[in-house]
Amino acid sequence: QVQLVESGGGLVQAGGSLTLSCAASGLTFSSYGLAWFRQAPGKERESVAAIKWRGNNTSYTRSVLGRFTISRDNAKNTVYLQMNSLKPEDTAVYYCAAKLFGLGDLREEVYRDWGQGTQVTVSS
Repeated sequence: QVQLVESGGGLVQAGGSLTLSCAASGLTFSSYGLAWFRQAPGKERESVAAIKWRGNNTSYTRSVLGRFTISRDNAKNTVYLQMNSLKPEDTAVYYCAAKLFGLGDLREEVYRDWGQGTQVTVSS
């Protein structure tokens, strides 16, 4: 069974930075595409960023483009989300997800395996 565990969330002031981590187990990590999604109270879950299973191809939703960076470390079975220039509207629970041979898809419906999420709160 696949397990994904997010960490690194917390409280940060607007304009600040935060890095999230997602540690994976129960899979051949290097064969999986990975993604980050987020959900704010009262809103639908939305895409944030994705990275292909092999290579450095990445995708970002427009609202975070230029501010967030997704990366992976296959030796550590971990995917990261570096968040800079944070805004109050970035406040949400952030989830990581995985798909075998994923191509960096931002559509949440293609992902079967999900973590439990980590809270990010950006104060004004």
